[in-house]
Amino acid sequence: MIRAVLCGYGAALPARILTNKEMEGLVDTSDEWIVQRTGIRQRHIAGDGETSASLGEQAARAALARAGMTPADIDVIIVATSTPDNTFPATAVNIQNRLGMHHGAAFDMQAVCSGFIYAMATADAYIRGGLARRVLVIGTETFSRILDWTDRTTCVLFGDGAGAVVLEGREQAGTSADRGILTAQLRSDGAHRDKLFVDGGPSTTGTVGQLRMEGREVFKHAVGMITDVIEAAFAATGTTADDIDWLVPHQANRRIIDASAKKLGIPPEKVVVTVDLHGNTSAASIPLALDAAASDGRIKDGDLVLLEAMGGGFTWGSVLLRW
Repeated sequence: MIRAVLCGYGAALPARILTNKEMEGLVDTSDEWIVQRTGIRQRHIAGDGETSASLGEQAARAALARAGMTPADIDVIIVATSTPDNTFPATAVNIQNRLGMHHGAAFDMQAVCSGFIYAMATADAYIRGGLARRVLVIGTETFSRILDWTDRTTCVLFGDGAGAVVLEGREQAGTSADRGILTAQLRSDGAHRDKLFVDGGPSTTGTVGQLRMEGREVFKHAVGMITDVIEAAFAATGTTADDIDWLVPHQANRRIIDASAKKLGIPPEKVVVTVDLHGNTSAASIPLALDAAASDGRIKDGDLVLLEAMGGGFTWGSVLLRW
């Protein structure tokens, strides 16, 4: 069968780093409070001229270079973002143009922090269905542009950045030993909309709006929802937590990451954590973490890697792949 094999990865971060100590001068908070409750120590903030498209382009070029490919080799670009450069056109076509690519298709996906998982699942479906051979998947965000910088419960949590991967269709045996995406599990429940949302939009207020969150409610649901899609991935592939080499979770909160891994029986040494360096970068967090762990040699060819995320909506999902 045809599997979507990951053959390139890349990342991009804004130049400016905003530390917790600096946050103390912006809102009533402290480094100790932020670290204790979230595990975050710093985040990157987009500056003038840095946008979701420009960061996405940088990450895409890095992923293409690692894959030994050029934009001419790509059939489809899928961009996961909740902070597009414009209401329309899609940030994906902006990146497509920046790359000098004038063929194929490019479109955005909106599933907030689960966006990269949704985009990976869509790319996998395109490849397995014969609609594309190579897909460039990008998660890119500039959440600093939709934060209320007077709200200490939210502004300390988020950061900006981008990550990208190249997926290529390759014939495999059709077993759990295959390289590539083995399964993708997606869920959503709009009943939780008011727990994490942006209070604006073209059709309602005519403004961009700002992020609003009921942090305790999100935390209360997160571990159970994450466990649901991971157990579904195990059931679909006949694997168990013992088979996992690396868990690469959405980097929202260290306590959620630790609790989820513990519930699943995945030891801490198998969990990739970058939330301390990046904060919550929404759809960019998983590809940023993948880039960090693959670049330093932790993730190696043949490793079984589990990705998971939960985001506003609520949306949640998992992808199980062999590197």
